[in-house]
Amino acid sequence: MNIHSNTTAVILAAGKGTRMKSEHPKVATALAGRPLLVHVMDHLKNANVNNQIIVVGYKKEEVISICEGRSDLTFCEQKEQLGTGHAVLVCKDALKDFQGTVLVACGDAPMISPTSFRSLIELHTSGSYAATLMSAEMDKPQGYGRIIRSSDDGSVLRIVEEKDASPEEKAVKEVNTGTYCFSSEYLWEGLAEVGNSNAQNEYYLPDLIKIFRNKNLKIGAMKLKSSIESYGINSPQDLEFLSNILAAVPKK
Repeated sequence: MNIHSNTTAVILAAGKGTRMKSEHPKVATALAGRPLLVHVMDHLKNANVNNQIIVVGYKKEEVISICEGRSDLTFCEQKEQLGTGHAVLVCKDALKDFQGTVLVACGDAPMISPTSFRSLIELHTSGSYAATLMSAEMDKPQGYGRIIRSSDDGSVLRIVEEKDASPEEKAVKEVNTGTYCFSSEYLWEGLAEVGNSNAQNEYYLPDLIKIFRNKNLKIGAMKLKSSIESYGINSPQDLEFLSNILAAVPKK
């Protein structure tokens, strides 16, 4: 069986992106002439992940219109932006009959390649992990959640958001990209245990890693070969940075 056909992607696309200084939804921002969300959808499709759920919220009509003409899409609305864990939870009804791998991707991270998505799914499936996260090594990891590993065997213990991290944890250069695979059989039960007692009062999806560890479930991690792939767009400066990188890539 093609393992990618037993994968459904949940693409997080509900945010406004206040730092973009735009009235449009962040995922509608154009990079190299196409909305960020389109880059992500296309890369997933090229990784043979055809079933895609788009989590919409802010100006949802504009996001839905970006997706016009595409098949195999489902839209789930996150009426209040209460965090990434809550964003995945609004897809529970749409996925109630689905058994397989749920891949969570960010609609504002347009650089993750089809090859990297494929590698993540393959690692997750072959290792029989409850969750597999995509990480990256960054010289300047400011703003990203840090991957905290066991000093004994190097396995992933938890992800700490920067706002909640100690000085030692902030020194860690391996970061969470916000892209994961979860096995559906553990996902919903785990999400029910995610709380919001943190600096943002939000339901963080990364908290699932610690919850799964506490249940002695297996956690996998795939480190990207190039940290550029992990870059998300949070500001006009980020957009300019990635636009310049793409402009320098020779056209095929």
